[in-house]
Amino acid sequence: MASSAAYLDADENLEAIISHIEQKSRKIETLLKQSKPVEALKTALEGSPLKTRDERCKSANWIVVHRAMMAIRDVDGMFNSLDPEYYDILMKYLYRGLSTGDRPTCDQCLKIHEKLTEKAGLGCILRSLADTVNTV
Repeated sequence: MASSAAYLDADENLEAIISHIEQKSRKIETLLKQSKPVEALKTALEGSPLKTRDERCKSANWIVVHRAMMAIRDVDGMFNSLDPEYYDILMKYLYRGLSTGDRPTCDQCLKIHEKLTEKAGLGCILRSLADTVNTV
């Protein structure tokens, strides 16, 4: 039941979550205009509403992460700047991107997935697939 309580806590404040995502979106747009796509991706991944069941929150955050992820041109360079703490959540978003079926999104997700798997190993894949509580 502890996980149900976590869902309730996360879902109590949906408007605050949406407001936070909107603020993040504005910050990401600023970073992208400054040609800082890795910083934009870090910002997009930070504070992702993982425990909420609300699809509106999940979709809003996916849009923000997607915008930052699609701006990445140098995938190898990205991993020189991206801390390992972001790997598992990034993997979850890569699978969400692959599930869209959108060709450019899937192409970018596959490029990042290849490098992420090289960098983080198969454990990253297993953790992201096995974790059914923290969903994106």
